[in-house]
Amino acid sequence: MRTFTLFAAAAIAFAPAAFAHTQDFSVGAQYDSTHVYVAPQDVDAFVSSFVATFGGQSTKQVVATVTPTPSSTTSQLVQTPVGIVSVFGFRTPVPYPFGQERTGYLVTNVDEAVKAANAVGGATLVAPFDDPIGRDAVVAWPGGVNMQLYSHTKTPDYKPLEHVPENRVYVPVQAADAFVKAWLAFSHGKVESDDKAVPATEIGAKQGTYRRVRITSGYGRLTLFVTNGHLTWPYGSELTGYEVGDLDATLDRARQAGAKVVVDTHAEGGRRSAMVQFPGGYVAEIHADAK
Repeated sequence: MRTFTLFAAAAIAFAPAAFAHTQDFSVGAQYDSTHVYVAPQDVDAFVSSFVATFGGQSTKQVVATVTPTPSSTTSQLVQTPVGIVSVFGFRTPVPYPFGQERTGYLVTNVDEAVKAANAVGGATLVAPFDDPIGRDAVVAWPGGVNMQLYSHTKTPDYKPLEHVPENRVYVPVQAADAFVKAWLAFSHGKVESDDKAVPATEIGAKQGTYRRVRITSGYGRLTLFVTNGHLTWPYGSELTGYEVGDLDATLDRARQAGAKVVVDTHAEGGRRSAMVQFPGGYVAEIHADAK
């Protein structure tokens, strides 16, 4: 069993039994994807713009059923040095609750991972099912955070990322501790920082503070934004934050590729950060170390 160190100002209470009866099912951050749903007519424009901005390439587009009930969507994986996205262009109505899950995490065993999530506070939103290339499930965490867990029939082999992206999760105050406790127990992660009074101007507000928790694990990085919900668009609509070496150059490429900078460059917790909206509507945060 791993040793967990919390750098929070106040310790979070854990149930020791949760750690004793779960294992780490993570495979690596290079296998974790953000789920992007766009209209079929916008898929090609989105993929072209995303690749032009971050580099990388897309797999061949296929038409498939990726839900346990009848549906049809185009599907492709866009792999970049700073993170991957699974792109869906549904040709039929999207069956509930698909489209509300934010990320797909590769695990060593879907069925056992779901049981482990249940044991530490996650709920099974979509029970495990077979898809054309593997097996999937969707888990709901405290605060209404939905994540897909998946496995492939044929084990993939992706090279490590140049920069690991962050899952940007917004939750209400009342659910924050429960989410952190459950996610740490499931992911076998650690709290890198827990700042209780971050200036809310960093996330678009004119005044006030919010709590920001940063966690790392075998699933990559996760940043938790604990707010009162008084957010201005696009904050809260972005799913992922992408770290890059040169923010200004990346934003220039994004503009040239048809994306819009919807939040200009600003300081956010030791970073320079901006928000971009790609063709089809997908919003992403992009940042670089302020140093």
